[in-house]
Amino acid sequence: MSTNIFVLGLTDIQRKELETVSGAEKFTFHSLLDYETLVEPDEYVFDELLEACRRELNNFPGSIDGIIAHWDFPTSVLAPILAAEHGLPSPSLRSIVATEHKYWSRLAQQESVPECVPQFSTFDPFDDNALDSIELDFPFWVKPVKSHSSQLGFEIRDEKEFADALVEIRQKIGLVGNAFDEVLRRVDLPDEIGERSGTTCLAEQVVSGIQAAPEGTMFKGQFDVHGVFDMRKDAAGRSFERLDYPASTVPEEVQARMIDITERYLRHVGFDNGCFNSEFMWDEENDKLWLIEVNTRISQSHSDLFVKVDGSSNHEVAIDIALGQPPRMPHREGEFAVAAKCIIPRYEDGVVTSVPTEADIARLRETIPVALVCIDVSPGDRLSALPNQDAYRYELGSMYIGADSVEQLEKRYQQGLEALPFTFDPVQEN
Repeated sequence: MSTNIFVLGLTDIQRKELETVSGAEKFTFHSLLDYETLVEPDEYVFDELLEACRRELNNFPGSIDGIIAHWDFPTSVLAPILAAEHGLPSPSLRSIVATEHKYWSRLAQQESVPECVPQFSTFDPFDDNALDSIELDFPFWVKPVKSHSSQLGFEIRDEKEFADALVEIRQKIGLVGNAFDEVLRRVDLPDEIGERSGTTCLAEQVVSGIQAAPEGTMFKGQFDVHGVFDMRKDAAGRSFERLDYPASTVPEEVQARMIDITERYLRHVGFDNGCFNSEFMWDEENDKLWLIEVNTRISQSHSDLFVKVDGSSNHEVAIDIALGQPPRMPHREGEFAVAAKCIIPRYEDGVVTSVPTEADIARLRETIPVALVCIDVSPGDRLSALPNQDAYRYELGSMYIGADSVEQLEKRYQQGLEALPFTFDPVQEN
C-alpha cells in the first residue's frame, strides 16, 4: 500500500526532486492546493485557504500519512494546523508564529541568544509621526513584521527615504499582513505582541559581513544540521546573487557558533518535529555574529544543491519527520564538489518581450552538465508588477549549477548569464 504525502503547492520541479529520496517508489505525492493559489497571489484570505485545504483532505479517499510545506506564509502556517487536525507530526503553531512574526522573534532572540541580536524597534506605518518612535540612528532597515521574502524591505538613510518607503508600505502591507492577523488570532500571544498586528513594521540596525545559512532538523528533541550555505550578495550588497553549497567563506568554528545559536533559539520557542534554516551575518573584522532570521522549513533553494553535492534532496528529511521517523540525509554522495543557485537579475524596470527558449536552455546544458534553469517571467510581464520582488532588483529566474570548484562555479554562472537571452521594452509612463 502506498504512503500518501501531501505537499502544499507542489510544483513539477519539486516532484522531480522528491523522486531522488530513498524509498520514493513507496510514496504517492499529492499537491494540496496548487502553487498558483498558495504562492503567486498578491493578497490572501487565510481562513478561506485553510477551509479549501480541509475540503481537499476530507474528500481524499485514502489515508493521509504526512503533510509538508516548503513555501513561506501562508503554507508555512497552514501545515501545522492541518497536521495537528490529522494527528501527524509537526511543530506547534505557536512556535511557527513566534518565529515568523519578526518582532516576536526578535524578543525571543533577546531572551535566548542576546549576543547576536541587532538593535530593533517597532512602529506603526500608518502613524504620521512614526519616525519619532524609532530609537535608531540612520541608516536602518524597515520591514513589515510579516512579508514575502524581502518585499517591502527598505534601507533608510534619511527622513525623505523613510517617508517614501511609508507610501509603498501603506499601500501593500495589508496584502500579507491582514491574512497574518487571521493567524495571530489563533495563538496565545505574549503581552508585548498583543498590539503589534500583522500590519506593524520593524526597524533594525544595519549590519554587514559575510552571510551564511545552516539548515537542519529538530525531531523529538534531537537537533541536527545537515548543511551550511554561503549567501553571496551582488556588487551593490543589497540583494542575493548566489547561494553556494557547501559554505566555504566562513570558518568551521564560526559555523559551529551559528549552529549553537540556532539550537538555543529553537529550543527557547519550543520548536520540535520540523525542519529549519537560519541566516547569519559574520562581521569578520570584529568576529561578531548577527542573527538575521530563522525559517521553520527546509529551503527549496537548497534542494537541487543537496542533490548535486550529497546525492539526495533535503525533501528526504522533511518526509522522514512528516512520517514520524528519525531524519536521514546522505553526505557527499552526489556528482559535484560544489553547487549554487544563481539569480538571473535585472536592475531596471521593463516589459518582457522574449525569454530563453527550450533550445537555449538545452544548449546551456551541453556546456554546463545537469544545469537546472527556472524562468520566472513571461512575455508581456512588467517587472515592477511582479509579486514577491525585493526593493532593489528584479529576478528573471535562477540557475542551479554544479562544479568541481568555486572558481569553476563562478565561471559557469557567467556562461549561463551570457547564454540565456532576454529582451525588454522600456516602460511607457502615462
